[in-house]
Amino acid sequence: MLRRIFLTFATLILLLVIAAGGAFFWAKHEVNAPGPLKSATTIIVPKGAGADTIARLLEAQGVIEQPLLFRLAMRLDDSGKPLRAGEYEIPAGISVIDVLALLQSGKTVMRKITIPEGLTVAEILALVKAQDGLEGQISLKPAEGSLLPQTYFFTLGDTRDAVIQRMRQAMKEMLEELWPKRKAGLPFDSEKEWVTLASIVEKETGVASERPRVAAVFVNRLRLNMRLETDPTVTYGITLGQRPLGRDLNRADLQAPTPYNTYTMAGLPPGPIANPGRASLEAAINPVDSKEIYFVADGSGGHAFAETLDQHNKNVANWRKLRDGKK
Repeated sequence: MLRRIFLTFATLILLLVIAAGGAFFWAKHEVNAPGPLKSATTIIVPKGAGADTIARLLEAQGVIEQPLLFRLAMRLDDSGKPLRAGEYEIPAGISVIDVLALLQSGKTVMRKITIPEGLTVAEILALVKAQDGLEGQISLKPAEGSLLPQTYFFTLGDTRDAVIQRMRQAMKEMLEELWPKRKAGLPFDSEKEWVTLASIVEKETGVASERPRVAAVFVNRLRLNMRLETDPTVTYGITLGQRPLGRDLNRADLQAPTPYNTYTMAGLPPGPIANPGRASLEAAINPVDSKEIYFVADGSGGHAFAETLDQHNKNVANWRKLRDGKK
């Protein structure tokens, strides 16, 4: 009798062990099997969300079929890594175990904001303010010319002030890198004057290959104590970089008594008129060697340069013919 009871009990134990083992292998197979997601999607895991909340979120987004499988995957996982909040790109067909690993990795979606060269601080702040995915109001008030134009990456929930501070730090590091590489004998000796000249170069030409040549014209004019006579500074004197002028400059503008009017004031204006990029910064401290002191649009997007007023007047006449012909 006892033997029969023992055999029955042993059989039950064996069956339970087999069942448990089968359940384990079933669970392991299910959490490693391809998931139901048909196409890649993005999910946002809120800060402070627990495993149950995240499991239901994954189910609602069609990433997994059963929240239970996600909790099983967490039980099977022995890494001890926590689930991390953020925005995640979820590939199609991802398995439950791979979803778990992704949420543990913290490899969130990298968003980006691109700041074009030559924008004013007001224009850059407007872009940052309108950028989706950033949080918070802008409390920083950067100086003109203190933000480096380039592409910046951020994650969902980063603050606007933090991104602006990165722009300011990037410009600081750029200036520290380039300033020691400047040519000797330049007609300015401060970083502020350098950035001011670079901002003028930036606004005068969008042709990268021309920048060292345009910079040379202004450097030569400074050496000769000639007025720079550059339209972008006049425009900045009127708008202070807060808005587009919205029209062509007129004769009254060129005579306006602002500190930025380089038709009436000698030397560089009191500060930058925009935020220059690396190429213009490099050009301003490493201009080409030339005697050119004039340039005018050539009708093709670039400029015609001249060493003498007579040649410059001919270039101006050619440009006017092209301009009138297009009209």
